[in-house]
Amino acid sequence: MKPTLFGYGLTTKAIAHKLGGGCTFFDDNCKETYTDERGNTIRPSSEFNPEESQLEVTTPSLPPKHPLIQKAKHLMSEYDFFLGSREQGAGSNPMRVSQSNTHNHSYLLPPTSYLSKPFTIWISGTNGKTTTTQMLTHLLKKRGAVSGGNIGTPLADLPKEAPIWVLETSSFTLHHTKSASPDIYLLLPITPDHLDWHGTPEAYEADKLRPLLTMREGELALVPKGLNLPKTNAFIIEYDSNEFLCDYFRLDASKLNYKGAFLQDALLSLAITRVLFDETDYDLLNRFTRDAHRQEELTDNKGRLWVNDSKATNLDATIQAVKGYGDRHIDLILGGDDKGVDLTPLFALLQTINVTVYSIGTNSKKLKALAEQFNVPLQEAGTLKTAVSQIDKVLTKESVALLSPAAASFDQFNSYKHRGETFIDLVKKL
Repeated sequence: MKPTLFGYGLTTKAIAHKLGGGCTFFDDNCKETYTDERGNTIRPSSEFNPEESQLEVTTPSLPPKHPLIQKAKHLMSEYDFFLGSREQGAGSNPMRVSQSNTHNHSYLLPPTSYLSKPFTIWISGTNGKTTTTQMLTHLLKKRGAVSGGNIGTPLADLPKEAPIWVLETSSFTLHHTKSASPDIYLLLPITPDHLDWHGTPEAYEADKLRPLLTMREGELALVPKGLNLPKTNAFIIEYDSNEFLCDYFRLDASKLNYKGAFLQDALLSLAITRVLFDETDYDLLNRFTRDAHRQEELTDNKGRLWVNDSKATNLDATIQAVKGYGDRHIDLILGGDDKGVDLTPLFALLQTINVTVYSIGTNSKKLKALAEQFNVPLQEAGTLKTAVSQIDKVLTKESVALLSPAAASFDQFNSYKHRGETFIDLVKKL
């Protein structure tokens, strides 16, 4: 039985392709029914009749209040569709951990053969999940691991024969996932995000913790300390610092060439390889290359430091970036579409360091009000070009110019990548 597919996007197109085409889509952008080159039928969302569908799979981005989601009677995520039919019960998982053996360093054992379905590690969090997914896949590549999910490769396009799937997992996907669960769940620190989608910080946190509801005895969840954990059969390890991770998993942070949030991403990646294979390859991890637009350092023709952190589209990402450069004066470019998030914690931090804020984007009035409230110096730049020009007049070799907007880019740019590339181009032309 082929599912009804909600949204004509990357995830659902990959599912239809996997099934050989001939699927039916319902999409908001479709005004009149048509058939694509693979024989799929695309219909307007308004034409969906739940009585004519026995199974619906949604693209992750459709919010809970969307009419398609509200009407669906047999809704599932791509995770449920591909991973939701695993056998339940003791003994079904060849890699298991008991509540007594992790800290005593009797670790999970690798599988002796390929599984009928891959061993899955889900990685989520407000900030850093892409980097951590890439780091862990880098460490496990020699063991056949592949990465997918929110990182850009739909589950339908991942090789089923790969023994390990490392999946970057968004809160949107988690909200729609009801039956599938990971073998290991790694949750990075979370701060309120996507409140326009989830509604409240509590709902956002609950969706981030949703995998715990279906995880089984012997499966591991590594989560930040202090969250409102639901009842779960999983073995939970709560962490609150890099020092805890080093002590618990016998790691040595001094052997890693990372700082700030990237150091914690690296330690969490090593914690998983320690659990699975009792190994910590510091040299291999130090050879990992981060994506562009994540605290990407460049110098101008005067030898001054500019940092492109355009991928910092949320509060926590910017807080971590600011902490990383807090030992010098920071000329900080903030602003864009902040999705309704309370930025007070950021300005409480800025109040304690040597910083000047340059505001851009649609939330400039909000930033100005917060700057006045916390007595943080702020220049109203309006645009990225103006901000760079203003900073150029005051930046020294002892200070740093940091683009870390704590907001999405779509008010002025096509993407965070477009914003970052524009920033780099402007700096190079100084």
